[in-house]
Amino acid sequence: MRLADLSESSGVSLATIKYYLREGLLPPGRLINTTQAEYDESHLRRLRLVRAMIQVGRIPVATVREVLAHVDDDSLGLTLRLGAALRTLPHPTEPTLAADEDQPTAAARKLADDLFTRLGWSAPCEVGDLSPAHRALVAALATLGRLGYPLSTDDLLPYARYMEQAAVYDLDRMEVLPTPQEQAEYAVAAAVLFEPVLLNLRRLAQAEQSGRRYGL
Repeated sequence: MRLADLSESSGVSLATIKYYLREGLLPPGRLINTTQAEYDESHLRRLRLVRAMIQVGRIPVATVREVLAHVDDDSLGLTLRLGAALRTLPHPTEPTLAADEDQPTAAARKLADDLFTRLGWSAPCEVGDLSPAHRALVAALATLGRLGYPLSTDDLLPYARYMEQAAVYDLDRMEVLPTPQEQAEYAVAAAVLFEPVLLNLRRLAQAEQSGRRYGL
């Protein structure tokens, strides 16, 4: 398809597509002559992902470029490629953990470590403070402890096991796609677009179960 066809199929203006091409967010098309290039379904798929990241995720262009560089990095195995791309995405809570930890933070870190040991999680590309998700987990557990709502490993295990089942289902869906690049794109899109779906399903399920258990 020509650039005009790509614009029509995606609903993205020609000017915006040209901007994405200049910024390296969209790979160049295949040249068919000195002034025209041809685009395919992979460009349309990437364009939709870029729009989701920028418009829905409110992710800066520079960060989008970095995420996509990891998505396209054929030198990495799929686990490292997914880990690098997802770590680069902005995290809803990006805490900075102090070098000298207070007691609640130290306790939260030990709780997380104990939880992972009980689960048998190794997470080779998501180790310790390299992972925004790990830092956010430790910070959240520490805050709960400070406010008088401490959790134990036994409290967290059922939640973590449900999340493990969800992760297996995520990867099963991802593996339907034919290439590692498409699989990595799917993982990024799911992180940006689907996590709010899961959060709100949980809240709706809580409301439903509360009504069934306690009435109105």
